[in-house]
Amino acid sequence: MACPPEVLRDIPLFSNLDDDELRVLAGQVELRQFHPRQRIFRLGDPAERAYIVVSGSVRVIIIDEDHQEMLLHQPGPGEFFGFASMLEQTPHQAEATAVEDTSCIEIDRNDFMALFQQRPHSIIDILAFLGRQLHDAHQIARNRSMRPPNELIDEQATFGERIADEVATFGGSWTFIIVFALFMAIYSTVNIWLGMRAWDPYPFILLNLFLSALAAIQAPVIMMSQNRQDKKDRLRSELDFEVNRHARTELQGVAQKLNNVGDHIADIEELLREKLK
Repeated sequence: MACPPEVLRDIPLFSNLDDDELRVLAGQVELRQFHPRQRIFRLGDPAERAYIVVSGSVRVIIIDEDHQEMLLHQPGPGEFFGFASMLEQTPHQAEATAVEDTSCIEIDRNDFMALFQQRPHSIIDILAFLGRQLHDAHQIARNRSMRPPNELIDEQATFGERIADEVATFGGSWTFIIVFALFMAIYSTVNIWLGMRAWDPYPFILLNLFLSALAAIQAPVIMMSQNRQDKKDRLRSELDFEVNRHARTELQGVAQKLNNVGDHIADIEELLREKLK
């Protein structure tokens, strides 16, 4: 199905192209329709074409070492997938499936070559967009790398998770113990003092009901907070592992450089001995 130039105009990758360049490209590419759960390409398929989502969404997954599916990317309108393999002419390293009724622009290397041959300035326009995207990605990575991971986790926490953290923090403090002990003492004293007029006479059945309900609610809330703490601990462990791995790589590089320096010094010493003979 032919692709109208108006569709290409809404694609961010082609936002810098003028009308003539869009018409040339529209005459090369095709507009494809995919049904829900229809596979667009499989892992290992020849990467002859890449795709740009016009409407709908796509799941791009990879298979890990345990043969489990892992979501790599879920491009939406205006986003592209399969470009790296298409440009490198290597088999697809992932698998793409339409999530819903999806419309995609299908493009290959020959389409780009036809555009570049007829409109050479379009190369600069596309490279300008990619350069801007790369700069933005580097800036995001730089900002994230300088921020503590716990801040990122706290930003993604839901309202319920924040309440669970507050409840767990307050429930595990001396403030809670003191306030709760004072409440129990005052409650018991008042009911004993009122005698037959007490709303909850000894053995304080209403108080027992209240304490049981409090324990039943507080326990799962604290468990929710503990699950978040476990997530933070796993993240710290993964970050420590990454730091140790990078440190090992750096140390290996330093050791290699020291060995090279030692070899060069040995060569220089050998040259000096030959000259002094």
